[in-house]
Amino acid sequence: MSIQVNSVTKLFGRQKALYEVSFNIAKGEVVGFLGPNGAGKSTMMKIITCYIPPTAGTVQVCNYDVMKNSLDVRRKIGYLPENNPLYTEMYVREYLDFVAGIYKLTNTKKRVEEMIEMVGLGLEAHKKIEALSKGYRQRVGLAQAMIHDPEVLILDEPTSGLDPNQLAEIRLLIQRIGKEKTVMLSTHIMQEVEAICSRAIIINRGNIVADRPIDDLRNLSIGSGYELLLELSGEIDLPLLEKIQGVQKVTSISKNTWSIYVPGDRDVRKDISELALSQNLTILTINKKEQKLEDVFKDLTASRP
Repeated sequence: MSIQVNSVTKLFGRQKALYEVSFNIAKGEVVGFLGPNGAGKSTMMKIITCYIPPTAGTVQVCNYDVMKNSLDVRRKIGYLPENNPLYTEMYVREYLDFVAGIYKLTNTKKRVEEMIEMVGLGLEAHKKIEALSKGYRQRVGLAQAMIHDPEVLILDEPTSGLDPNQLAEIRLLIQRIGKEKTVMLSTHIMQEVEAICSRAIIINRGNIVADRPIDDLRNLSIGSGYELLLELSGEIDLPLLEKIQGVQKVTSISKNTWSIYVPGDRDVRKDISELALSQNLTILTINKKEQKLEDVFKDLTASRP
């Protein structure tokens, strides 16, 4: 495993930021680490990257313990914090050369040029960082995180504050990076998770509330039921559909199309089929409306103790 988190608890005074958090991320996975503000995302990332210690529990990165082997862990990790702290008075090449020197890389000039090309900084490399747009500063941050060729990338809100064009460019870059490295990505943008990640871990108030592949999360029932979209060959009286056991609400979309809400997990399709047959109607389509990842996220993180 690239990242192993076992029963991690983190206290700040009496405040419990994390409580017995456990998860694993395998080599080559791109995992979204999601949660509302104050859920414990950044705290967990800071523990994994050796910036702060856990109060209890253990974390290993590439089989190195973050407490016992912090220097080895730091060599294995590339970290882009949420606020992307850069030396803005330095030129792009100058800054990347400085970071390469910290990692004691050999042939730093070649590596700096490789990173400039990889993240698309070629036209901006002659500028001071303070003269760059937010999108290009994020590219510099990604370049410094990857310059030592780490096995694991920890990215905390890497697309925060970007315009749609910049967001799409950084997203494509992360997708490309994810083909070769293990990536743990924190973000509030659900479309980003769906586009980039194969799996999501959702944390709320210091506790893991879900850890599943993206497709499984979309189909996750949180006790809020599901919606069917029904299209028949002709009209049918609304009360007939409403009388089906398990159906709570029926909404007419057009003269022969309805939205049917079922609050539980009972499968009502057989009942609908029998009703349609009794009315000499043909079912043209009957589809379970897929939940959006954003809806699942809201259900999992709203009004929880």
